[in-house]
Amino acid sequence: MTQDVSATIPRARHVVVLCHPDPESFNREIADTYCAAVRAVGHDVVFRDLYAIGFDPVLKTYERPALAGFQRSADVARELALIRDGDVFVLIYPIWFGSAPAMMKGYVERVLGAGVDPQAIQRHDASPLLGGKRLLSFTTSAARTLWLDAQGGVEGLRDVFDRYLVGAFGMHSQRHIHLGHITPHLSERFARQDFCQVEEEARRTCDELQRARDGRDYACVA
Repeated sequence: MTQDVSATIPRARHVVVLCHPDPESFNREIADTYCAAVRAVGHDVVFRDLYAIGFDPVLKTYERPALAGFQRSADVARELALIRDGDVFVLIYPIWFGSAPAMMKGYVERVLGAGVDPQAIQRHDASPLLGGKRLLSFTTSAARTLWLDAQGGVEGLRDVFDRYLVGAFGMHSQRHIHLGHITPHLSERFARQDFCQVEEEARRTCDELQRARDGRDYACVA
């Protein structure tokens, strides 16, 4: 009897991290849309709503690995246990004052960067958690994308946040999707177009992961 080798391979896992205080926000709908599309093709999802879980974004002195007495907080250890087998890390957040919300930045500092020594970053050592993994970001703004582009907003965020994370942690690649002019007056038609784009990105990411498992990998840095 021939064994089905594919049945022994763990399913691809998407770690989806949402950072928005409103449980009924457009960002939450992005997260729900992405998770549903991923599950529809048979992939696993680990969903972390930072406000819902009451995540503490404040880095503690003893959590800094370069200092004597380094130790990992219990909440960080629990978080790492949940997300450590992720194949792609999906960050969903609004752009506030030109950057990611403080809570999202705190999640990067305390969890994604847990135990990572600055010297390792300078050597471009692959992070045990993120090394070789994909980064996908969805951001929103009330401002139109054209206006943000004129200020260098989205491209600047890609440089100082996305591309930095990829280089610092030895990640495989990154892609950033920005959805602008998200206001209370957004029409249902335009909202549906945005969610269709989220679904397309979810399917594209799933296809990339499958290609990687089949040995047909390709990088995508957009």
